Amino acid sequence: MSLPPSSSDPRHDGFVRVRGAREHNLKGVDVDVPRDVLAVFTGVSGSGKSSLAFGTIYAEAQRRYFESVAPYARRLIHQVGAPKVGAISGLPPAVSLQQSRSAPTSRSSVGTVTTLSNSLRMLFSRAGAYPPGAERLDSDSFSPNTAAGACPHCHGLGQVHRTTEELLVPDPSLSIREGAIAAWPGAWQGKNLRDVLDALGYDVDRPWRDLAQADRDWILFTDEQPVVTVHPVRDADRIQRPYQGTYMSANRYVLKTFADSRSQALRAKAEKFLSSEPCPVCGGARLRAEALAVTFGGRTVADMARLPLTELAEILSAHEGDSETARVLTDDLCSRIATITELGLGYLSPDRPTPTLSSGELQRLRLATQLRSGLFGVVYVLDEPSAGLHPADTESLLTVLDRLKAAGNSVFVVEHQLDVMRHADWLVDVGPLAGEHGGQVLHSGPVADLRGVEGSATGRFLFDDGPRAERRVREPRGWLKVGPVTRHNLHDVTAELPVGAFTAVTGVSGSGKSTLIGEVSVELPGVGRLVVVDQKPIGRTPRSNLATYTGLFDVVRKVFATTDEAKERGYGVGRFSFNVAGGRCETCQGEGFVSVELLFLPSTYAPCPDCGGARYNPRTLEVTYRGRNIAEVLDLTVESAAGFFADDDAAKAVLRSLRTLLDVGLGYLRLGQPATELSGGEAQRIKLASELQRVRRGHTLYLLDEPTTGLHPADVEVLLRQLHGLVDAGHSVVVVEHDMSVVAGADWVVDMGPGGGGAGGLVVAAGPPAVVAAAAMSRTAPYLQRLLGD
Repeated sequence: MSLPPSSSDPRHDGFVRVRGAREHNLKGVDVDVPRDVLAVFTGVSGSGKSSLAFGTIYAEAQRRYFESVAPYARRLIHQVGAPKVGAISGLPPAVSLQQSRSAPTSRSSVGTVTTLSNSLRMLFSRAGAYPPGAERLDSDSFSPNTAAGACPHCHGLGQVHRTTEELLVPDPSLSIREGAIAAWPGAWQGKNLRDVLDALGYDVDRPWRDLAQADRDWILFTDEQPVVTVHPVRDADRIQRPYQGTYMSANRYVLKTFADSRSQALRAKAEKFLSSEPCPVCGGARLRAEALAVTFGGRTVADMARLPLTELAEILSAHEGDSETARVLTDDLCSRIATITELGLGYLSPDRPTPTLSSGELQRLRLATQLRSGLFGVVYVLDEPSAGLHPADTESLLTVLDRLKAAGNSVFVVEHQLDVMRHADWLVDVGPLAGEHGGQVLHSGPVADLRGVEGSATGRFLFDDGPRAERRVREPRGWLKVGPVTRHNLHDVTAELPVGAFTAVTGVSGSGKSTLIGEVSVELPGVGRLVVVDQKPIGRTPRSNLATYTGLFDVVRKVFATTDEAKERGYGVGRFSFNVAGGRCETCQGEGFVSVELLFLPSTYAPCPDCGGARYNPRTLEVTYRGRNIAEVLDLTVESAAGFFADDDAAKAVLRSLRTLLDVGLGYLRLGQPATELSGGEAQRIKLASELQRVRRGHTLYLLDEPTTGLHPADVEVLLRQLHGLVDAGHSVVVVEHDMSVVAGADWVVDMGPGGGGAGGLVVAAGPPAVVAAAAMSRTAPYLQRLLGD
C-alpha cells in the first residue's frame, strides 16, 4: 500500500498521518487518512479497526486536548489514556460518539439527552397559559429532576413502590423461625432480626397465620426501630455474648435496600417484594400541581413529554403563532426534532427512559445533538452508527453524515454496512483476519481501489457482482401462533411463525418487531424449549469473562488441580480461581490491576505491582500444565487454546466449548477477556456458543435480537452457517434483523410497519422472501427486491 507524499508541513497537507500504531493487535501500522471526508474503517470483527480509529486516532486527539486543560479539571472528565503510537500529525480536535449504553437511571430520558426537555420547560415557563392569579414559574419548576419541580410524594419518579403482607410472607403456614418473612436477608442479618423479635416478646415459633393481625402489621410495617439486648442461643462450638440489636421492619428493609443498595443482586431481590403503581398525588406526571396547572395548546408539559416526537412537532407547529416568544421557542424545538426524526427516531417520546433504548438509538440521539452544535474543523469518530437501522433509515443516516462533512468536519466511521462503505470518500480496510492474524492496513484509499486487494475479506462482499446462489426454502413442519398482542404500538396483532424453519422479522426502527417477538412464550404449542439470545452483557465487572461464562474455566481449573505439582502441594480446584482467597494475588484481589490515586489528576488503573496483571500469587503460578501456568492459559486466544488443549482426553469439555466459540467466529477473543471489554454482538455470540455446546434433545425455538449487529459480512456468513445448522437439525430459529442478506436467505419473513411508532405496529407482509419483496406497503420490499433480483 503506497502512502500519499508528505508536504513540508504535515499540519497543512490535508491528511491525518499515523505512524507506528501498536494499540492492541495493531502491528506498527502506518496509515494516512484525508481530512474533510467521510472515511470508513472496516474489517472483520477483531481485526483492529476500532483500535486504529478509537484507540489510536481519537485517543491521541483527546490526550492532546487534555494537555491544555487545568489538572484539577482533568479529574472530572473520563480519559481513554495515551495510545501506543509512534507519531500522529495533522490531527484536529476530535469528538467520539460510541455505542456505550446509558447508566440505569430512571431520570435520564430522550429529552434530557437531546436537551429537548430544557426547551420544552422554557416554552411552558415563558409562553404557557397560567391559571388566573398564578405566579409565573421558572423553567426548573417544570422539571421532575429538580426540587422546585418534583412531586413531593414520589420525588419526581412518577411511581411509588409499595409492598403487602402477601408479598412479604408468601407462605403463612411457616413460623418466623422457619423463614415465613421471605423478604428478610439471609445469614446472620436475618437471624439477628428474628432474635430481636424474640427478645421483644413476639412468638417466633407459631405459624404466621396464627399471630394476631396487630402483631403481624407491626412486625412487617412499623417505622419504629427499637433497640434491645439479645441473648443468642449458645452454639456447641462457640460462645456468643449478648449484644444490642436494632429492629427493622420487613417493609423498611425492602424499601431501604431497593433505594440505597449498590448490590444489583440485593436490589433485584428486594424488587420481588414490591409492587409499583402510579403516584396517587401526581398521577405519574412526576411534577408538582403548580406546574401541571400550566398548559400550552391545551396540554401540560407532562402530556407533551409523552407524545412521539413526530406528533409533538405537529402540535408545536400548530401553536407557534400564539406569541413572538412562542414562535421563537417552538421553531427551535421543531428544528431539533426534525434532525432526530431524520435519523429514524421520530417514534420516540421525550420521556422515554434512556436505559430502554438500544445502544444504536442512543448514539443516533447524540449524533442529532452534535448536528446542532455548529462545530467545524473537528474529527467525528463514530462507532457503527448504522447498527439497528433498517436500510431505509440508513439512507437518512448517510444524509446526516454528509451534512456533518459539508459543515467543514472530518467524519471517521467504524462500519460493517456495505451501503455505508460504498458511500464513503475513503476506505481503510484492516485485516486480513482477527486478533493476532489481523492488525494490518490492507488498503487506505478510494473505495473503488479496494477491488483486487489480495487478502481483503471486505472486497469480496463489496464487489460481489455474481448471481446469488439460490437456496431451497424449507417447508414448515407446523405453525406457532403469536398473539393477539396489544402492547406499545401493537393493537390486537397476530402472527404465525413456522416450525422447523428460519424466520426473519423485519421493519423500520420502532415498527414493533421486538414487541411482537417479546410475546413469544414457553407455553406456545409445539415448542419443547425456548432459548432467548440477547445482547445484554455477560457480566458487569472484569471478574466475569468468556471462560467463566461458558463454564470452560471450571474444567481448566480441574485440569490444573490434577497435575502432579498441584497434588504434591495439596492444591485443589479452588486454588486456581482468581475470585477467592488462596491462589489469587491478594494485592489486587485477583483483578490484575490496581487503582492509582493521583493528586489533582484522575484516578487511573495500572497493572498490579505484585502479580504484573497475572491475577495469581507466585506459588500458584509455579504450577504448570503443558508448560503454561494458569494465567498464561487465560491469556490465550480461543483459537490458540483450541490448539493447546488438542489431543487431551482430560480437556474434552474445554475443547467442546472452544470449538463452538470458533464456530460463531470468536476465535480472536482471549479466554480471560473481561466482560466489560466485549461488544453487545460479541456477548450475544458467546451466549449462542454456550447454547450450542449443550446436548439438545427435542425441539428448541431460538429467538435472537439482531444477531448480526457489529458483524462484518464475512462473520455474518460464519454465524449463519451455525443458525441454519440448528434448523437443519430440527430446531426453529427466529431473528429480528435488518441485514437484507440474512433476510433474503430466510425461509419465512414477517415484515412489520409500515412506519415506526404510531405509523407502525402492523404485519405488513408475511411469507417467503420473494413474496415479501413484492409487497406494495412494505418499506423492506425494495431493498429485498434489489438483493433477490428478478
